[in-house]
Amino acid sequence: MMHRRTFLFLSALLLLACPPAFTQERPSSPKPGEALHTGEQHPPKDDGTRVSVLGYHEFSSSLAPSQMRIRTATFKKQMEALKSLRLPVISLQDFLEWKKGTKFIPPRAVMITIDDGWKSVYTEAFPILKENKFPFTVYLYKNYVDGGGRALTTSMIREMQEHGCTIGSHSVSHPFPGTVKHHARKGEAAYLKFLRREFGDSKRFLEERFGQPITTYAYPGGYFTEAMYPVAAECDYEYLFTVLPGKIRRGLDNRRLPRYIIHGNSDLHFEQATTFKALRGAEALTGVVVQTTPHPVKPEPGSRIESRLPLITADLSGVENLKPDSVVMRVSGFGKVDHEYDPASGQVSWTVDRRLRHRVCEINVQWQIAGRTKREAPMRWSFLIEREAAYQVGAGE
Repeated sequence: MMHRRTFLFLSALLLLACPPAFTQERPSSPKPGEALHTGEQHPPKDDGTRVSVLGYHEFSSSLAPSQMRIRTATFKKQMEALKSLRLPVISLQDFLEWKKGTKFIPPRAVMITIDDGWKSVYTEAFPILKENKFPFTVYLYKNYVDGGGRALTTSMIREMQEHGCTIGSHSVSHPFPGTVKHHARKGEAAYLKFLRREFGDSKRFLEERFGQPITTYAYPGGYFTEAMYPVAAECDYEYLFTVLPGKIRRGLDNRRLPRYIIHGNSDLHFEQATTFKALRGAEALTGVVVQTTPHPVKPEPGSRIESRLPLITADLSGVENLKPDSVVMRVSGFGKVDHEYDPASGQVSWTVDRRLRHRVCEINVQWQIAGRTKREAPMRWSFLIEREAAYQVGAGE
């Protein structure tokens, strides 16, 4: 008996020291875009990936930009910037599979969404998205489809579906927060009836009209309450988007997913959306400011240059009553710089005196008009450094 106990004890020690081979084997991680086959019932933990969801509304080549309307030229430059930054644009399906934990995507990615269903999505944005082969999702509300005037038609939407467009729900009537609160005050039964109509009728209409499962929803105006969650689940919505800015990680609550709503009169959200911290071996990425500057500048906005010691200029000759001593130039990585100003030509200039180290360089020029107490709004732009070329012999000399 003693010998037997000794044998069992030694066998146990041997197993601890040398576990079976199968316990040491680890499957190789799939590459971005490959499916992740797992027996887990719950999605894997945070994989470090971050997704920026861009939210647009209306586009125009002639109307003045506003919060909800962006100039077509600016939108085009933003799409070019995504390519320049090498930020992959993923489809809604890729996003959903990644969120469920069944697919890997690049460690930082962008998804494009467009709300409401303005006709300009088809006439202005669609040609640009199609040219760049970017997938996108349009969040439609039932009452505006085929609504005439500036609304998208069924035929337009179906054509876009053939070229990378997917559909999501944006309710039936696009109720504003005041309308939602009005129905909530009518009592629980009336409020639930209202919510089921907005969530459910829209889903059924879109699925029947466009032949695509509708599992995602964008809250109209970004307004949502916890009372909406069970109704959304009842209608089989799995992912619901807000208008709160922020990156999406895998474990984030699917009922209140953030989006960067891109304003036509401000670059802030696009800059934030394209800014990523260093992660998974990838260096930090500085966001891009995309705008058409009111005055000529060099290097041009969004351009790619090879020199890491460029001459930066802004032609302010078109500014009337400019106070020369009020001009301020700031350069990312340098702060406020000691620029030169030529009163004869109206040109502000500064030559970079220490080689640029980052891929994106942002410039900010501001001035004051005589007789005014405050400086004008800053003129901002950025350009990209071709880092491979910049490190070649002689580059920037």
